[in-house]
Amino acid sequence: MSRCVVTGAAGFVGSHLAEALIARGHEVIGLDAFIPYYPRPLKERNLEGLRTSTQFTFHETDLRTAELQSLIEGADAVFHLAAMAGLMRSWSDFNLYASCNAEGTQRLLEAAREVDVPHFLYVSTSSVYGKEATGAEDSPLVPFSPYGITKLAGEQLCRAYEANFQLPITILRYFSVYGPRQRPDMAYNILIRSLLNGAPFTMFGDGEQTRSNTYCLDGVEATILAFEKRDAALGETFNVGGGETVSLNAVREMLEDLMGKKIEVDRKPPRPGDQKHTAANIDKARRLLGYNPTTKVYDGLKAQIAWQEAMP
Repeated sequence: MSRCVVTGAAGFVGSHLAEALIARGHEVIGLDAFIPYYPRPLKERNLEGLRTSTQFTFHETDLRTAELQSLIEGADAVFHLAAMAGLMRSWSDFNLYASCNAEGTQRLLEAAREVDVPHFLYVSTSSVYGKEATGAEDSPLVPFSPYGITKLAGEQLCRAYEANFQLPITILRYFSVYGPRQRPDMAYNILIRSLLNGAPFTMFGDGEQTRSNTYCLDGVEATILAFEKRDAALGETFNVGGGETVSLNAVREMLEDLMGKKIEVDRKPPRPGDQKHTAANIDKARRLLGYNPTTKVYDGLKAQIAWQEAMP
């Protein structure tokens, strides 16, 4: 049994990761600050199953201000998922994004260095590539949103601690994660809510923007493989995608088919910083980690619909 710290443990992917680690027999220390990006009760709901496990300990902790060494000392791995996510708010609230995604990451790295954490896994994003994210991990990094810039800053901080202090680092770049517990500001969640409520859906752009959709549990599997195959993962950066790329229009049609309803679309111009095309090249993760995403977008959307329909 390993001792694993998961930051952002009350969030969308963090809660799934914590559950999967516990299912594999590991102890998990979960950290989350409950920054009011979306309603706290949704995050508390994500923790309900975890709180019943004797292998799980939770600390409400802000990485920007808390004393972190005692929380992570003795950990076999730190999975750093905590971040301010979402594109549009990063234009208007840059200080919040910079403090959470850069300052919080630096303080956690410093604590990991001081207590000699054996493996620090940083969850990044395809947004570090910029408008087009269709190549391998060595593609140019030209983020064109404040969110992407702050996540790239986190990556560069990881590399600085790796180079100067030999902190063992792995970076995972997630591509468009969806599925149960998806944040309420994300497009598929909004689409499903619109269909459930008979409300129009605001579509920014022509809907032909494509995404390399990653079902949440596939992304979790890649992350755990990077931990389990530490020798192959140390020092590496991996794209984490679902292996299937579809347009927003295609997703809308899938959801209409699954729910037996049509949705009214209110079209708006593209938003600043929105990526046009993402298509995760996951050859490296397949080769070094044995990563093999299995969830088709249609099936993943079906699971997300069931979760949203069951929400109070």
